[in-house]
Amino acid sequence: MTDTLFLTLLIFVAALLYSTVGHGGASGYLAAMALFGLAPKVMKPTALLLNLVVAGLGTFRYRRAGYFSWNIFWPFAIFSIPCAFLGGTYQLQDRTYRAILGVVLLFAAWRLAFKQSAHAPAEQKPIPLLVALVFGAPIGLLSGLVGVGGGIFLSPLLLLLGWADVRKTAGVSAAFILVNSLAGLIGQLQHDHWQTLKALPEGIFWWAPAALVGGLIGSELGSRRLTPLVMRRLLAAVLVVAGLKMLLSR
Repeated sequence: MTDTLFLTLLIFVAALLYSTVGHGGASGYLAAMALFGLAPKVMKPTALLLNLVVAGLGTFRYRRAGYFSWNIFWPFAIFSIPCAFLGGTYQLQDRTYRAILGVVLLFAAWRLAFKQSAHAPAEQKPIPLLVALVFGAPIGLLSGLVGVGGGIFLSPLLLLLGWADVRKTAGVSAAFILVNSLAGLIGQLQHDHWQTLKALPEGIFWWAPAALVGGLIGSELGSRRLTPLVMRRLLAAVLVVAGLKMLLSR
């Protein structure tokens, strides 16, 4: 019971902080579950389900605030969705899963630790369709394989190449994570729905409301003000610990 409560708190914090930048929080949930030693077959569907809760809320909030762009979203999503479904149907070996997840968590930690400029680029550049299609497919596949929505990969791409400002990036990322998480979860259910449903722990009844409340607070803050950098760096430290644990575990 104590472990469930501590994990619930970590999931709440992850949902709050990730949703301020339009993310569903899957890498944070995976890190928290890794710290408590949950099995990969439990981690993947649980993270995707929690992602749906937070990313769905974030999509609604950012769209209502005017920060969603269909023209930026669809070129990346059109191939990422079927690839996320394909990734969801495939169950990696535990050792392989832990190695890939460890790298993903360390990348997510790096993304959280450094603040992005809150200002729009001097000139927002058009997105080459072919480039978006090429990047969308592997992001979707990795999302389905690991159990994340892909926002931690899409966001830096949009920002670094000057294709969107921070808040528009958050709005597009929220929707991108929502569709990829749904596709990945459906893929996993298609592969073996009974095993997937059985893998969901009883703690999900605590974690889902915690993620919802955290997402409500975070998406409201993110659509109106900047993310507190200190809090993001604290979460980044948790991701580093969990990522190293995944890489070093056998």
